[in-house]
Amino acid sequence: MGCQDVLSRKTGVIVGDDVLALFTYAREHKFAIPAINVTSSSTVVASLEAARDKKSPIILQMSQGGAAYFAGKGVPNSDQSASVAGSVAGAHYIRSIAPTYGVPVILHTDHCAKKLLPWLDGMMDADEAYFKIHGEPLFSSHMIDLSEESVEWNIETTAKYLARGAPMKQWLEMEIGITGGEEDGVNNEGVDNASLYTQPEDILAIYNKLAPISPYFSIAAGFGNVHGVYKPGNVQLHPELLGKHQAYCKKELKSKDDKPLFFVFHGGSGSTKAEYFEAISHGVVKVNMDTDMQFAYCSGIRDYMVGKKDYLTTAIGNPDGEDKPNKKYFDPRVWVREGEKTMTTRVKEALDDFNCSGHV
Repeated sequence: MGCQDVLSRKTGVIVGDDVLALFTYAREHKFAIPAINVTSSSTVVASLEAARDKKSPIILQMSQGGAAYFAGKGVPNSDQSASVAGSVAGAHYIRSIAPTYGVPVILHTDHCAKKLLPWLDGMMDADEAYFKIHGEPLFSSHMIDLSEESVEWNIETTAKYLARGAPMKQWLEMEIGITGGEEDGVNNEGVDNASLYTQPEDILAIYNKLAPISPYFSIAAGFGNVHGVYKPGNVQLHPELLGKHQAYCKKELKSKDDKPLFFVFHGGSGSTKAEYFEAISHGVVKVNMDTDMQFAYCSGIRDYMVGKKDYLTTAIGNPDGEDKPNKKYFDPRVWVREGEKTMTTRVKEALDDFNCSGHV
C-alpha cells in the first residue's frame, strides 16, 4: 500500500480532501514531504524528476520573491502584481506538467507576511475564479506567516483567511513563533532567542480557533528553527518540544489521537538527520527546503562553466581547433540541464532523509 491508495487523484496537483489524506498518511507512516521552493520551469522539473525517480509525493512552493521572478525581474512589483501574476502563471504551468511525472503534487505558496497580504489576496482571487470553473482552487494550499505580529492578531487574521478558503477545501499553513535567520528578503537575524520557541498554550489557542472553521490547516511552530546555511550544531533545535505540544493538546482536547496536530519544519538547512527524524516522529509532515536547493542548482552550472571555460569564451574557436563552433557548449539547454541534474540529486537526498521515498 502506498499514499496513492488513499487519494482520489493519484497524480498531478492534488487538493482538498486528498491533501488532508496525504498529510494524515504521512503522519501515520512517519515521513515528511519536502517542500521545494521553485522559481522557474527548470527548478520545477528538477524537483518533479526526483519525486518520480524516488516514487514519492512532493510539495512545490513559491515564495513572494520566487513568484515575482517567475513573472520576470523586469516587471514592477510595488503593489505585488508581479508576484500575483508570477505565482498564478507558475501554478498553471505546474498543473499542466505535473501529471507527466506520475506522482501526487501539493501546489503551495510560502511565507506571506503582513506586508505581503495583497499577494495572498490576489492569489485567492485567482483560486476563487478557478473554483467557479473547476470546482477546486488553483493552489492546493497557502502559507500565511504573521509570526512577527501579536499572537492574538496572528490567530484572528489567520482564521479569516482559513474561512475564506474553507468553501474550496483549501489548506492553510500558519506560523507561530519566529524562524530566525534570513531568507528571500525576510530577515529575523536579530530576534530575541525566546521568540524562536512556541509555547503550548499558543498551539492550543490556534487549534481551538481554527478547527471549528476547517480541518485543512497545519502549524509551523518554532522550536529554534533558523533560515540560512549553518553547520550542524550551530543551531539549537529542540524538536522534542513538538512532542510536548502534541501531548498537551491531546490532553486538553481529550483527543484519542496521540498526534492531533499537523506540524511543519521551517529553517532546516544544516539540521542533522536525527533532528529531522525526531521532528517527524512528533507529527511534522512537511519540511521546507530552499537554501540547499539553490546551492545544489548553482553547483551544477558552476562546475560546467569552470570545466568548459575554454569552450565558452567565444562562439567559434576552442582547444579542438580555431574554427570549431561552440554552440553545443553554450546552448542554455546544456548548461541549465547541469543545474537541474545536481538539484534533482539534492531533492532525492531530501526525500530519503525524510523517509518519503517509496511511498507512491
